[in-house]
Amino acid sequence: MPRPSNTEERRQQIVAGLLKVMSERGYERASVGEIAKAAGLSPGLVHYHFSDKQEILLTLVEQLAAQARQRVEAKLARVKGADARAHVDAFLEAFLATGDDAAPGAVASWVVISAEALRQPEVRAIYEQVVRADLERLTSLVAAVTGKRKAPALAAGLFAAVQGYFVLSASVPGLVPAGSAASTVKRMAAGLLDSTTATAEDA
Repeated sequence: MPRPSNTEERRQQIVAGLLKVMSERGYERASVGEIAKAAGLSPGLVHYHFSDKQEILLTLVEQLAAQARQRVEAKLARVKGADARAHVDAFLEAFLATGDDAAPGAVASWVVISAEALRQPEVRAIYEQVVRADLERLTSLVAAVTGKRKAPALAAGLFAAVQGYFVLSASVPGLVPAGSAASTVKRMAAGLLDSTTATAEDA
């Protein structure tokens, strides 16, 4: 695998710097100077690689989305060949389960990004694209259990629970009992999906 270019490495450092600062202080207080400090670079290098702070933010959104997709696919690969319910659980675990690959800083930043999506049209556009893609993926997994007709509403409810846990864990640390989010939403899924079976006309 080729080594990343110096430019790619610097851009990664800068995006990671924004992630660190934003997860601790929010977007408004993530000045270019603070981002540069967290990245171990000079402010001039930040300006050289990105036109402004918003460009760094948009790049971060893309990277967080890609990381989430990778985690989903890895979880789904582990249950390949299992029943459809196991695939729904794997999706929920990918977003909520704790473990070595858990990223609380990324979750906190995602909540900040959702707030910025209300304020900045450019952020809203990419945020909506990511969220719609994630929900569509979950809907397809739910449809394999319940059929296509019932899947959109059920998937939206489960996805809203996931996003709600993100907000609670980021805004009020310690409020949600550690390790409880994934198991709770999976139980919610069981209650919703196990009582709903796909019929020939739904499928």
